[in-house]
Amino acid sequence: MINKPTRNNEGFLDDAQSWTSQIAEQIAADNGLELSPAHWEIVQFLRGFYQQHAISPPSNRLFVKAVKEALGEDKGNSIYLMQLFPGTPAKSACRVAGLPRPTNCL
Repeated sequence: MINKPTRNNEGFLDDAQSWTSQIAEQIAADNGLELSPAHWEIVQFLRGFYQQHAISPPSNRLFVKAVKEALGEDKGNSIYLMQLFPGTPAKSACRVAGLPRPTNCL
């Protein structure tokens, strides 16, 4: 049984330190996603970004740009990221990664 950390009304963890891969899988499932290796690559990228900068990428545009710089053009584009994390990719991916809500995402 997974210990369920508290989440806010948008499904973001109240405490990013409580995140585990099992929690990520549960958050993803709650949002209709099954995590593939491609999803995990983005989740791990985001966790590293957060560790380095102490913030989530503040917008979709900056999220795409950061992924492009780190992982290349094939992965750092809106279409690829929207296929993995439908809706607002930065917001959806940060939720799964257990990070705070991006500040400029609707």
